[in-house]
Amino acid sequence: MGHMAEEQISVTPGSGNVFADLGLPHPEEALAKAQLGCIVLGILRKRRLSFGAAARILKVSPAKLSDLRRGQLTRISFDLLFRFLNALGRDVEIVVRKKATARTPARILVTAA
Repeated sequence: MGHMAEEQISVTPGSGNVFADLGLPHPEEALAKAQLGCIVLGILRKRRLSFGAAARILKVSPAKLSDLRRGQLTRISFDLLFRFLNALGRDVEIVVRKKATARTPARILVTAA
């Protein structure tokens, strides 16, 4: 058996937000949109809806639904994601509260119940 050289791999821990790690603008908003989009897509998958049926239920063009499926979230507003969730029978609750401590930055958090 030959001796295999060990390869050194450099690993940088992520922040928990890939958009921040990539240095994109407004990473918390981008992550929140991605999380909401995943919830919408998960509901659609669970219901096994055709592309056309899903677009009709969400009251959007197939092109807009395609944007969501491809992760083109810059073209999709929070308002539209909220309307999608409502059309799928989900309540959307927005809670605004004082941030945890003076030292931590304010954040946007999406929680699915």
